[in-house]
Amino acid sequence: MFRTARSIAAFLALATWAVPALSQEDDALLLVAHPSLREADYRQTVLIAAPAPNGGHVGVILNRSTRRPLASLFPQHEPSRKVVDPVYYGGPFSPGALVALVKTEATPGNGAVSLTKTLHMAFRANVIDQIIEATPNQARYFVGYVGWRPGELKGELDRGLWSVLNVDPEMVFRKDTDGLWEELLQQTRRIRAKTGTDHDVAAAGKSWSVPDVQAAALAGALSNVIPPR
Repeated sequence: MFRTARSIAAFLALATWAVPALSQEDDALLLVAHPSLREADYRQTVLIAAPAPNGGHVGVILNRSTRRPLASLFPQHEPSRKVVDPVYYGGPFSPGALVALVKTEATPGNGAVSLTKTLHMAFRANVIDQIIEATPNQARYFVGYVGWRPGELKGELDRGLWSVLNVDPEMVFRKDTDGLWEELLQQTRRIRAKTGTDHDVAAAGKSWSVPDVQAAALAGALSNVIPPR
């Protein structure tokens, strides 16, 4: 998962993007970063992640709001003005691409993958278009995502870098994510105290891309998203 540190501007550089394929059988995990995890991209983060069929995982960071509305990134796309929640920083992989996390019992379309029975992640531009136009506020939108190679997440869990909780869709979409990491960290500590353990483990297609003209503005917003060292 971890990558060499880059400038915020590099996060927003447009990239050729292959949509990751996910397993349709396994539910997602909620990952809470251990306080000792100091990598800038993942410090004090909460992630939702799901298995990929090649043995890896993919997900997004849930508590890094950019404070910027979707319409500010795509001012010529009128339906984007209907989206109420701000765009979130999903992670350093494919940092110029838009990902939608959708709350619905039905699959939103081809190119979307299931995380749980009611949570789906959409990558393809036409599917995200449909979501924004039909149910804009049944989704949360992220710039970039997080990926793990086969066995990589297990290794991080074995090292105690993450605590694992069950996914609560209402928590995933809650309006204010400030303090979410601290709240869930305390929850994992209570679970460990109760159990007497001290370990922290408890389809391809065209994607939406952030236009060059908006990259600098969003880069400035992201500089306030990543906690200082």
